[in-house]
Amino acid sequence: MDLLRSLPLGLYLEQPQTWLHKLDPRVKIGWLMSFLTSYSFANNEWRILLVALLILFTVLARIPRRVWKEQMGWLLTLALFVFLLISISPDGLGVQYQPRLPNNPQVLTQPVNGSKTEIVPAATTENQYYSYILFSKGPVTVTRRSIDLAIRVSTIIFTVIYSSNLYLLTTAPEEITTGIESLMQPLRRFKVPVTEITLTLTLSLRFIPLVLEEVQNLIRSVMTRAINWKKLGLKGAVKVWTIVAEKLFKNLLLRAEQMASAMMVRGFTSPNEHQVKWHELRLRARDWLAIAFLTLFWGARLVLGNVQI
Repeated sequence: MDLLRSLPLGLYLEQPQTWLHKLDPRVKIGWLMSFLTSYSFANNEWRILLVALLILFTVLARIPRRVWKEQMGWLLTLALFVFLLISISPDGLGVQYQPRLPNNPQVLTQPVNGSKTEIVPAATTENQYYSYILFSKGPVTVTRRSIDLAIRVSTIIFTVIYSSNLYLLTTAPEEITTGIESLMQPLRRFKVPVTEITLTLTLSLRFIPLVLEEVQNLIRSVMTRAINWKKLGLKGAVKVWTIVAEKLFKNLLLRAEQMASAMMVRGFTSPNEHQVKWHELRLRARDWLAIAFLTLFWGARLVLGNVQI
């Protein structure tokens, strides 16, 4: 079981270098925030379009299939499961639905010229028929509102998780912190510790692979001992995993202490006195092209993505 390969959350793909890797981190932050914010108050068509765009970007960037296949597969499976579960769940309205057409669908009388009535076949009003309940069989009932909620929840799960992971996959931790520090420079006027925040973020991103490595090593150590879980019972299993969790926290605290000692030995006393230029920020032609497409993205969101009331 290799968590670093089967669960590549928050890990940076060093090779191959795609065109997503070469974009300025500030531009990619703009795209990431656009995916995360344009979802709000948008119609379902726009939400589905965001999912399609993320998949399209992954394919066009030519990211190796081995990297995104398993993760995207599990994420799509989760989104589909959530969609099906919410679709058949109660929509929360608690209303008794009554159809707009009479019980006898054969004829419909309506006034003509204000005085007379005329018998109109139901076929002529078929396109005006509205049904709130889309499917009902036994205990399973699917309504328009439940479908709407299912699309909202399933698409937001995929959009939030995969857009963030795609950003981390194609952007080095040093580039992320440098880009965030550059965007947060105006906050220095309000005495916000920008450098300390970005340094903490850098260390956190670097610490993610260490956490996965420790979890992987502990799981392997438990598996190699061939423990008979049925013989241990519930109480014994809980005791074993409690010991494993305690060992995990001890190892992580030891790693953090070693990291702090290494920084102190190298004379790192304050971020303001010991600044390191991780990455040189400079907008190139491809970055301006990405900004132009981002402008078109928001234009399409304002024109096509608004909810129709």
